[in-house]
Amino acid sequence: MDGVILVDKPAGISSAEVVRRIKARVKPARVGHLGTLDPFATGLLPILVGEGTKLAPFLEESDKEYEGVIALGAETDTLDPTGETIRTAPVPVLDDESLHRLVERFTGWIEQVPPVFSAIKRGGVPLYKLARRGDEVEPPAPRRITIQRLDLTVASPASLRFTLRCSPGTYVRSFARDIGVALGSAGHLTELRRTATSGFAIDQARLLDEVLGALESGDSTGMIDLRGALAALPEVFVDQAIAGGIRNGDSGALLGLVPAGCRYFKVVCEGRLLAVCQATSLLAGAIARVFADR
Repeated sequence: MDGVILVDKPAGISSAEVVRRIKARVKPARVGHLGTLDPFATGLLPILVGEGTKLAPFLEESDKEYEGVIALGAETDTLDPTGETIRTAPVPVLDDESLHRLVERFTGWIEQVPPVFSAIKRGGVPLYKLARRGDEVEPPAPRRITIQRLDLTVASPASLRFTLRCSPGTYVRSFARDIGVALGSAGHLTELRRTATSGFAIDQARLLDEVLGALESGDSTGMIDLRGALAALPEVFVDQAIAGGIRNGDSGALLGLVPAGCRYFKVVCEGRLLAVCQATSLLAGAIARVFADR
């Protein structure tokens, strides 16, 4: 069983727990996921199964889309509804002009300080573990991220609803905090839903219970195969003779077949994904990934 399962994660469980439940139904296949969703968050969680775990390097560096709600007037230590309030501030009147200024300020390249409660490691230990045991944790260094699209609307006198498209590495909890600060107030996330990531959209996903039920019955029809999961990459088609050379590490068999202007491309033999190659590495004799025969 190899491919990608798109799960609409419910609130209240971690991404690791989703992996654990699926792994129990597909073992001994390896299982992983793309892009952690916090337990309070919902939405699109791609699950990689079997040979699908090799796809991670080619799917992780993609834009993501979210929608959610920012509560104003209070900031929590986790920057979400699970934390303790650490700061309060008055909430200004939310009008069209102030929202327009926010959209302009937070669209494009911005500097963002990740949350203290994050998986970023210091001394080999995730910061959230240090914070939860009561250690004083210095905030991580700012990072440059991109918000390609941002829409803000008033959800209530003290909350904003948003949709955004952002680069990998963006912390939406930090975005909520920074929106609060920019308004001269405070803020934290109360709702978060991921609607797109890694080239997939939420309308392709199934509820976790549906996925688990299908796997229990041996139904894998909802799984996207390896080739389909990399639909955005150009393809090169080879016969069994060339495929044999690729399996043995002979990248020279692909010289002259590389699509123009691409960084990565798929090699397909008899309708199945054989390898993902980095075009610039072929002259050095490197093949990025060769997938097991099925």
